[in-house]
Amino acid sequence: MKYIFVTGGVVSSLGKGVATASLGALLRARGYKVTAVKVDPYINIDAGTMRPYEHGEVFVTASGAETDLDLGNYERFLDLDVPEGSNLTTGQAYQEVIRRERAGDYLSQTVQVIPHVTDEIKRRIRTAGEKAGAEIVLVEVGGTVGDMESLPFLEAIRQFRFDEGEENTLYLHLTLVPYLGTSNEFKTKPTQHSVAALRSYGISPDIVMVRSKEKLPEEITKKIALFTSVRANRVFSSYDVSHVYEVPLALEEQGLGKAVETLLSLEPILPNLSVWQKAIRVMRQPSHEVTIALAGKYTAMPDAYLSLLEALTHAGIANDARVNIHWVNAEELESDPAAHFEGVDGILVPGGFGIRGIEGKIRAAQFARESKVPYLGICLGMQIAVIEYARHVVGLEGANSTEFDAYAPFKVIDLMPEQLESEGMGGTMRLGDWPMKLKAGTRIAELYSIPQGGVVNERHRHRYEVNPQYVPQLEAAGLTVGSVTPGMAGRGAGLVESIELEDHPFFVAMQAHPEFKSRPMRPSPPFAAFIAAALANRLGKAQTQTQPEVQTQHA
Repeated sequence: MKYIFVTGGVVSSLGKGVATASLGALLRARGYKVTAVKVDPYINIDAGTMRPYEHGEVFVTASGAETDLDLGNYERFLDLDVPEGSNLTTGQAYQEVIRRERAGDYLSQTVQVIPHVTDEIKRRIRTAGEKAGAEIVLVEVGGTVGDMESLPFLEAIRQFRFDEGEENTLYLHLTLVPYLGTSNEFKTKPTQHSVAALRSYGISPDIVMVRSKEKLPEEITKKIALFTSVRANRVFSSYDVSHVYEVPLALEEQGLGKAVETLLSLEPILPNLSVWQKAIRVMRQPSHEVTIALAGKYTAMPDAYLSLLEALTHAGIANDARVNIHWVNAEELESDPAAHFEGVDGILVPGGFGIRGIEGKIRAAQFARESKVPYLGICLGMQIAVIEYARHVVGLEGANSTEFDAYAPFKVIDLMPEQLESEGMGGTMRLGDWPMKLKAGTRIAELYSIPQGGVVNERHRHRYEVNPQYVPQLEAAGLTVGSVTPGMAGRGAGLVESIELEDHPFFVAMQAHPEFKSRPMRPSPPFAAFIAAALANRLGKAQTQTQPEVQTQHA
């Protein structure tokens, strides 16, 4: 295997994840088997217990790992499911080293950061590559050069060059070149200092990638090359673009793919970038556009819904439409939901935890149901729809989830039985890929193109479920259970995976998170169908508004 290590400097949140994923996309377009690993220098074992406002969304892999959101970028850009162990944290490395020390694996040795922790880091990176069967492994090191907590990881990737050889290792360093309006010039000094700091740890970058507002002038590129001892044709500009899917094309145009081929002694191959070219064409010049109201409680932090937003983009590409997001704070919906949904073509209620904004989300589901506006509920969004239906259609006044009201008279959403035995919070939910058995003739089966019914896998992250005790009442009142998890003991027909309404243009809600498996080249079926329904709703309203008035003659 060959290894590409991506480090960052100057400031955090420069976009190392997008840069790593974009480079992976260029290599995939050349036919190579590629995987990616994210190294996070925090002591948490995983990202599952972190605040969305600080860290963005928690991305869930097929194996059930709760990871950094950059893993989602890897899967979307590389069109693959990353294997278990693709998100490595300081907590994981130290936990394993301490476990082995207690087990006696290091008898007579003084256990130290070097070599024991660094060896564990290297072992995990290699294992992730082997599990993926990869020819090239991209490794993104979180944080910035100079952070104290990153030192073991920088030392580990430094050692890779001695272990694997120059022809099998490549170091790419991403930095910031700010533009000062007062002097009307790009400033390269931060990049110079950042590369110098990286060199102080024994790593000399082979490629320097620069984040900037605009594409760098040639003279600035040459200046960076001179002061960082990197060839000018290996300094690349990662400038601001309208969407991240433009980044692979911009970097390929500058010659990044060819530079990597040369540095890693790869065969020159003409890449097939048609997927990205089509995506950008639709996003720049779509035939249609729709507006989707996203009723959530993390609306001030869009990264908290990153995979969901990308899934909507993918669905837009599939429908040749631009998807505009109308952010709605769920807490503001409790008074007058109609005012917040004026002019929208569809309503989406995403997943989440905690009681804040719940009543507003229930009002959103009620408005969508009664006003015949296309509705898509994801995870909590399905539970919300069930609560709303139980209250206002079935007549179960006070129906609720035990997550929000332990003394509710009708607990239509309840804690999963296995969760009663769980200890702790981290990694204890129902996580990863689980099967959904689609009922024949339902809308959910139709949109997965299996009208006769069948089984599909989607990713999950939840503790609560639809209480099977109330399913007969809900179905008798007109709610359709479209899919269940097969073979769930004690759950009657099985854990409810999706619900839908027959007398509605589009009302579908799922317990799973299908957004985690959506790709630009393979959009999630529920999202693609939702945007198609929203587009039909928009076109229908437009036709109604343009119809001439009919003159009626009265006797």
